[in-house]
Amino acid sequence: MPALPGPHPVHRLPRKHPHRRLSPRELRDLQLRLRTAQQTPEWKTRYAARSGVEGTINEFAHGHGMRRRYRGRRKVHIQHVLTAIAVNIERLRSLPPTEEAPTARRPTAFQNYLDQREITRPKSWRTPGI
Repeated sequence: MPALPGPHPVHRLPRKHPHRRLSPRELRDLQLRLRTAQQTPEWKTRYAARSGVEGTINEFAHGHGMRRRYRGRRKVHIQHVLTAIAVNIERLRSLPPTEEAPTARRPTAFQNYLDQREITRPKSWRTPGI
């Protein structure tokens, strides 16, 4: 029986990121350093933005099946856009209705021009009752 060849030369090269375990002291020092950094206002400001995004990502992933993906960049993009629209509709639906009527918008320059020259114009959504 012939001898099996040795490992391929590539497998003998050192790893780029060797698996390294931290000693208990190194782990404790790292945790202390990170916990003190978390008390700074700069870290809290950065984390506030991230926590809002994380909640939205969690809602997408767990509430709307975003873990199941289509193949291909176009299909995935369409899925993300349509899911975002659905989430926004759900969020709008859960808002309480407004009690006060919307205020009328200011007339446009063209509407002012027509009004100054007393030219009648049809009723518009911008100016109710005219």
